[in-house]
Amino acid sequence: MDLSDFEADNSVSCRLSSSTPDVCKTEDCCLGIDEAGRGPVLGPMVYGICFCPVSRKEDLKNLKVADSKTLTEAERENLFLKIDEAKDFVGWALQILSPNTISTSMLQRAKYNLNALSHDAAIGLVQDTLDCGVQLKEVFVDTVGPAEKYQEKLSQRFPGVEVTVRPKADSLFPIVSAASICAKVARDHAVKSWKFAEDLGEVDTDYGSGYPNDPKTKSWLLKFLDPVFGYPQFVRFSWSTAQTLMDSKAVAVHWDDDEEDGEKAAARQNNTSVLSYFSRSKPSELAHTRDTHRFFTERKLQSINTL
Repeated sequence: MDLSDFEADNSVSCRLSSSTPDVCKTEDCCLGIDEAGRGPVLGPMVYGICFCPVSRKEDLKNLKVADSKTLTEAERENLFLKIDEAKDFVGWALQILSPNTISTSMLQRAKYNLNALSHDAAIGLVQDTLDCGVQLKEVFVDTVGPAEKYQEKLSQRFPGVEVTVRPKADSLFPIVSAASICAKVARDHAVKSWKFAEDLGEVDTDYGSGYPNDPKTKSWLLKFLDPVFGYPQFVRFSWSTAQTLMDSKAVAVHWDDDEEDGEKAAARQNNTSVLSYFSRSKPSELAHTRDTHRFFTERKLQSINTL
């Protein structure tokens, strides 16, 4: 699997896709959606879709696709090659959500939680498939959050498409199993070939599973925690595991404006607040006369205190 577009800048998200089979533009098609890497504290989360004509469901099933979690890495790789080689009737696409995207989304001022991020990734992939001319009639989704609400949301967003949202859909519907394999193979490749933008020297790539309760993952997080700058962008710093370690092992930072406004903090430290430069009356120590810069004099501009 070629992830060079993502590897060129793994701090942002990336969308990859196969070519669209011609038959999918003329026949009714089904599409499956699944993700890989929702829980780990390390690496990206990948949303995958797979689609094929409804009339070719049995052909897809004959590829022996199964829930990616029940397969070995070698089996997943082999099945992805089969899916990719069946390009005359099967198409796939991926949305790779970088750890940086996940963390900044979850910690921004207007909260954007993982469920919303997941829903939007899935909706974007379905919309792109429709935009490519695929005659989409059925969508099968492994649920994120309450299945009924998610199904209603997708049905309203894509009227005319029959949407089925089920827990463990990757073990119930072969088209979702295929999507699961695409997503898992992409995540495995992304984690294995991760290029650190930070200068970390010799990086230990024995991350373990990436899940917070994995001893190897915990050990790696402790080893590569910088006491000032925190973690490299490979780590989802919005995860409580990472935050707890930073709180206990990193240098404590006190932000004055957490408890008091800038002017009070400046006064306590015998400093001048930057806000004072924009107030109507300047502090006495700033009141001395200063020669006006020629930029203003040449344009006949002068300072005013009131509007």
